Amino acid sequence: MGIPDDILLADAAGRIPAGISLDYLAQSRDRPAIVAIVFLVCFTGTLMAVRLYARIWLVKKLGLDDALAILTMMIYIPFVVLSVILINLGSGRHMDYIQYVLSMSMPTVRKTEVLDFAAHVLYTIALFFCRLSGLAFYHRLAARSSKLHLAIKIAAVFLSAAFLPQLFLLIFHCRPVTGLWPYPWQSEPISYTCLSWGLVYSVNSGVSLTCDVLMFIIPTILITQLHVSLKRKAQLSVVMFPGIFVIVISSVRVYFVAAGQWSADGSWAYNPMMGIENGEIAGTLIALSVPALKPVFGNIFNHLTEYSISTRNRTGLKSQSKPASGLRSRARDSKRLLSWSKHGYNYDDYEMMGSETNRPPSESDTAQPRDRNIGVTTEVSIIHGAQPDQKQIV
Repeated sequence: MGIPDDILLADAAGRIPAGISLDYLAQSRDRPAIVAIVFLVCFTGTLMAVRLYARIWLVKKLGLDDALAILTMMIYIPFVVLSVILINLGSGRHMDYIQYVLSMSMPTVRKTEVLDFAAHVLYTIALFFCRLSGLAFYHRLAARSSKLHLAIKIAAVFLSAAFLPQLFLLIFHCRPVTGLWPYPWQSEPISYTCLSWGLVYSVNSGVSLTCDVLMFIIPTILITQLHVSLKRKAQLSVVMFPGIFVIVISSVRVYFVAAGQWSADGSWAYNPMMGIENGEIAGTLIALSVPALKPVFGNIFNHLTEYSISTRNRTGLKSQSKPASGLRSRARDSKRLLSWSKHGYNYDDYEMMGSETNRPPSESDTAQPRDRNIGVTTEVSIIHGAQPDQKQIV
């Protein structure tokens, strides 16, 4: 591995103490971190585009949760840009590199501090709006439960109360107020009295983890209150519980923040921490977007199922006429479901609907050609009013 020019210049200037090798200073984990961050934002952006397609073109209605998710994405993208810039500037290199090589240009050191401050303000705001999007989504699904509505409103108050201290700790981390976060060896013309970087970020990480746990509890209550089979609850849990991975990500962030503050080489943990923070925003957006994809992928699976069933029916019932009548019946059922999402029943929760299942004809059905190829659709919804939780359309 070649030694970069900036390290050679610092060595020639006599800035590098004896015992610190040039190869050690040249070590970098910048590229893997940047690749991971760029992949996350591209994957999340693609998923958001599919979500908006489903909401605008299939369900034909945008909710408050969708608007907040879009706002989160608009804040997340600048955070990604700042993350990549900070990594390229050397914020994630060894502490000795920052102190003895990067400090040859003190304006660059100050720039990294100000950009880090701005990036984490954006990170805090993005997570706040993303969680509000989740609460708006749960509020829409819990239309029948006044108690759950109250719980969601209380959760919104708690998230807001937790957001303000996080934001104020970042803004007022120093007196006088500044975007800088000076290193112990950094000399500044103004004397700043600052909270330690690790203290502020540890408190914010702990509060963020608490909020993520709260966001996981609400869908748990939603699913347990459904009067459906355990199998159906398990299916919904798979869709609604990707948020558990966000909790894991948030927990890992606490570890990297602790390593960044109380390790002798704390800056070496910066790149993984930035990757984790990007993953926390992306993971929250993904977890809240997965249920909204049901109109897209549910229709695809339905069409594949219809084709498979109709093929088997034609093979087993060659002597019967009009083999496509059942297929047309199922197509009418599918259109009716989409119609419910556009018109009556106050039905705005198409993403929670179960997939269509089909029953091939039995021997008794073959004696009655008109009843052949019956399509049975079982739907699970949480809607306002006295509508039943399950509907069967035959």
